[in-house]
Amino acid sequence: MKNIKAGIIGGAGYTGGEMLRILVNHPNVEIAFVLSNSNAGNYVYEVHTDLFGDTDLKFTSELSTDIDVLFLCVGHGDAINFLEANAIPDNVKIIDLSQDFRLSQNSKVKSKKFVYGLPELNREAIKSAQNIANPGCFATCLQLGLLPLAAKGLLNNEVHITATTGSTGAGQSLASTTHFTWRNDNVSVYKAFNHQHLNEIGESLKQLQPGFDETLNFIPYRGGFTRGIFASIYLDSELSEEEAVKLFEDYYAGHPFTYVTTRNIDLKQVVNTNKAFLQVKKHDNKLFIISILDNLLKGASGQAVQNMNLLFGLDERAGLRLKATGF
Repeated sequence: MKNIKAGIIGGAGYTGGEMLRILVNHPNVEIAFVLSNSNAGNYVYEVHTDLFGDTDLKFTSELSTDIDVLFLCVGHGDAINFLEANAIPDNVKIIDLSQDFRLSQNSKVKSKKFVYGLPELNREAIKSAQNIANPGCFATCLQLGLLPLAAKGLLNNEVHITATTGSTGAGQSLASTTHFTWRNDNVSVYKAFNHQHLNEIGESLKQLQPGFDETLNFIPYRGGFTRGIFASIYLDSELSEEEAVKLFEDYYAGHPFTYVTTRNIDLKQVVNTNKAFLQVKKHDNKLFIISILDNLLKGASGQAVQNMNLLFGLDERAGLRLKATGF
């Protein structure tokens, strides 16, 4: 098949940079343009210096619709503004990495309808979709730890979650909590019990378990490292450890990036990959699940490319056989 022509809006940020790193090596993709008004005319490698020698692309301020897929790597609120201001033909598939279209009540703009793009939940719907709302990073990590239970109607009591994310989860804009001198050797809680990703998590769980109305007690932490999410989840359960492991393994059978184990797992196993690892253990009456992934890859740009592969009938793993950071 001919190469897929891809355009990227917002290519200078973290998710745009990760998108470029994947697509320059994707065997089925030609990058048609990378739009960044603040960097128009500059070489991509002048911003993403690790791409020096990999591409001679320049940023542009000109939008072209002579493409097959458009990635929106922009801030929350900017995606809907972009689509309201620009006419994108219906034959161009859109994958949005912001939160603008993730919730069912916000999944339309103009004539465009967005499908929630978590392959482990909506793979078949994604394959036939026109536009994709890419899930949030925390939302992906936590849903992967809960979907198998919801699919069997087993989320029948409150769930307790703590999760720590790297500094890239905050985006590239400077704030007091993103400066190196504050973030390094530090940890802090933010948005306790009311993180915005809880809304999309709740919708997904109700999709599988329609009567779900239990509390998700979520405490997010800012970590003193660059990338990755490490989440711990526990709840009361009558399942044995063997039953729980089999439930998770059966649910994720055929999903190429999500792996289940009883072994101890650590963040370096998944950083710089599109993988998610789940450790499932039982402690007395508590089912304990650890879920880990790279917030910029499986939690953002990698998952967006995974969705693109599904949209265009490619091998789901195309361009995503990425090496982890071993040390």
